[in-house]
Amino acid sequence: MCFALFYVPLHAKLVIRNMIQSMTGYGKASAEFGGKKIIAEIKSLNSKALDLSARVAPVYREKEMEVRQTVAARLERGKVEVNLWIENDEAVKVQPINQGVFAAYVEQLRQLSESQGIVMPTDGHLMQMVLRLPDVMSKAETAELTDEEWQVASGVLTEAIDRLVEFRVQEGAALARKFEEKLANIESLLKSIEPFETERVERIRARITEGLAAIPNVQYDSNRLEQEMIYYIEKLDISEEKQRLANHLAYFRKTMADGHGQGKKLGFIAQEMGREINTTGSKSNLAEMQNIVVRMKDELEQIKEQVLNVM
Repeated sequence: MCFALFYVPLHAKLVIRNMIQSMTGYGKASAEFGGKKIIAEIKSLNSKALDLSARVAPVYREKEMEVRQTVAARLERGKVEVNLWIENDEAVKVQPINQGVFAAYVEQLRQLSESQGIVMPTDGHLMQMVLRLPDVMSKAETAELTDEEWQVASGVLTEAIDRLVEFRVQEGAALARKFEEKLANIESLLKSIEPFETERVERIRARITEGLAAIPNVQYDSNRLEQEMIYYIEKLDISEEKQRLANHLAYFRKTMADGHGQGKKLGFIAQEMGREINTTGSKSNLAEMQNIVVRMKDELEQIKEQVLNVM
């Protein structure tokens, strides 16, 4: 997936809480301090909960828990990967070899080889073996983390989070437009069912009457037949399903407007919408109505797929 940086004007941040956000995002920031470049990079993808992994430079290792808490408090959900590192780091030097200890080990091995009649390892193997012996490698000197440096690093992390949130807001706005389009399509399809409902009742009445008329010498109570037909037609009535589906569509819109962190709730509402559409389909005994139901299912399926991206 290709990521890009999006920037939201400062005043726009005031309305972030009033719109849905995508879980997908990317943010990166950097700053110079003491001759080195501190960089923070954050990526976020879909996840049912917060799945956070963090990699930090050794000098910031003591602050890893603080990094995790800061990111978790802002991002809430998603599979999040955080990297905080240093370029051109002069604070950590190459780990030096203690040459005196190395030479002493080599000499002892030569003496042991001669006294015990053991073949001395070749130069390459000898070096690898000696480098693993105690005290050959001196401990690297790492500069201590100062409050001033951590303040800069913490600011870089915060800026990267801000940019990721801005990205999420932009993606959330695109999702909201997509949802509005699909909701409107379902509403239109739902309305298009109405003409077929009246026609369906007449067809049912005609089919039953014609069927009875085709049976020779049959006698029936017309009042009882009317009652049975009313009962049968009521079983196929979809008025309640239509009303509940309309309510779910309105509730979906209201939930979107309530702000971010509504992804799971929108998913539940979409499931309820599916129930009403399925029930409508099971009660539709006209091909035209069933075709409309299939189209509504297709629109809803696209909503369900995109809801998985909502935080």
